[in-house]
Amino acid sequence: MMNPLDFTWIFGVGMVVAFIDAYGIGANDVANSFASSISSGSLSLIQAVIIACFTEFLGALLLGSGVTKTIKSGIIDIDLFAETPEMLMMGMMCALIGSSTWVLTATRFGWPVSTTHSIIGAICGFGIAGFGGSAVDWTWDGIIQIVVSWFLSPALAGIIAAIIYTITKYAVLRQVDSIKWGLRLVPVYFFFTITIAVFYICFKAPGASGVLPIEHIIAIAFGSGGAIGIYMAVFLCPWLKRVVVDREDVKWYHIPIIWWVPKQRTIEEGLEAARRELEEAQANHQIPKADDEEKVAGEPISEKLASVEGHSEPSSTAVNDESKSIQKPPKTFRERAFEIKERVLAVLLHGIRQDVRNLSNDKLSKMHQAAEMYDDDVEFMFSYLQILTAIVASFAHGSNDVSNAVGPLATIFDIWQKGTVGGESPVPVWVLVYGGIAIDVGLATMGYRLMRALGNNITRLTPSRGFSVELGAALTVLTASQLELPVSSTHCIVGATVGVGLCNGSLRAINWKMLGYTFLGWVCTLPVAGLISGLIYAFCAYGPSFVYLR
Repeated sequence: MMNPLDFTWIFGVGMVVAFIDAYGIGANDVANSFASSISSGSLSLIQAVIIACFTEFLGALLLGSGVTKTIKSGIIDIDLFAETPEMLMMGMMCALIGSSTWVLTATRFGWPVSTTHSIIGAICGFGIAGFGGSAVDWTWDGIIQIVVSWFLSPALAGIIAAIIYTITKYAVLRQVDSIKWGLRLVPVYFFFTITIAVFYICFKAPGASGVLPIEHIIAIAFGSGGAIGIYMAVFLCPWLKRVVVDREDVKWYHIPIIWWVPKQRTIEEGLEAARRELEEAQANHQIPKADDEEKVAGEPISEKLASVEGHSEPSSTAVNDESKSIQKPPKTFRERAFEIKERVLAVLLHGIRQDVRNLSNDKLSKMHQAAEMYDDDVEFMFSYLQILTAIVASFAHGSNDVSNAVGPLATIFDIWQKGTVGGESPVPVWVLVYGGIAIDVGLATMGYRLMRALGNNITRLTPSRGFSVELGAALTVLTASQLELPVSSTHCIVGATVGVGLCNGSLRAINWKMLGYTFLGWVCTLPVAGLISGLIYAFCAYGPSFVYLR
């Protein structure tokens, strides 16, 4: 029987590479989840990062354990490692190395790949390297079910998103009085989205599953959705009416007190008042006019000296001597501290100070023009819905894809604790927390690379389209999480985007070249990650060793 303490180093290395793998998940998959929100303009990059720091973490913590069990023991036959559990520890470590290597490489070059494919291929790779093809469960209960889900998930997400967008298009966007219909149906959309999200959370959250009867869960979901829907009808819709119809300059923090906010000046009146203030300031010589500035700036130094002191133009030698004698005073401690702070912030915030929307890309102009555009005021209403669906989609992603990193780590930790290969055991909460933190860090530092690659690159996105994409993808991923089926959120997001893009009625509204590159990345992910993992495992298992441990 193995002594687990002899292999503490595997647990230590596993902790490091699991963090790196989860980091890559945040930089790749989470970026896919938020690309539609940022591309449509509903969220800025920094706002998306702040939201994800909470939603991804909570999704991993509350809904992540079920899928982790499937990744842990549903791909290869772990009974083959019953007599050598330390080899399973090493295999999972190699799987994390193979998966993280491929995901980070793809992220560096802006390739949207499936981290679910990556870890599954890596696990299959070390299983085949250790025991041949028989180590992998090729039946419907194993790899086949997962492979089928890769094709079904984008198709289902595309169908769901297309249905949602088609309903929205004919019920709101194409109506003669689209603003009126938007104000009527926005609370209904909020009710629908909140009800689904709360239902899944209550049905799966630790402490609720198996404790609350299904009828109570349904009542909580509908009650929460109804409460939010009523709140939006009472407060948000009147606020939207004053902004969109009356053009009042009310602020976002006026929403909960909108009934007590007096009538504000219109946006046009505010712009006109600002223009008049500027003209008055110029008339009172508080602001120099442009021609005066040019005259002062263009006046030679010699003329200024001559006019002020009555001296002739100094020689070039005198000017050079004078410039040498004038030295800048040494920087104060406060100035140096400010420079250091700015440099540190530039490094830390580099990942969230990027433009990822691609609206000015000339190569995409024809594809963007093929998309049918609607009233900007109505699209503005859907931006608030898209913020909500972005939260739900991020929560769904955290619940599903955290398993890709913490599943192998949970196996390593379990063997390190017990010294044996056991059945399915509960995943420790700290493992889910660990993975959730790494996902957030990855999004904040490298997520912009994937958002730039996907931002408006597949089709032209607006808030109404982005709302449909995110809700369709979230429904697909959350349902798969309930079934403990590790679908790819990348596939769901891309499938939903294509489904909504096809609703334009023109094939030119889709960037098929980008889809081709994306599909090529999907095809390469599984074999490349499996090859890396298998080669490292073979090197460790079959290479010469000075110590014989068995």
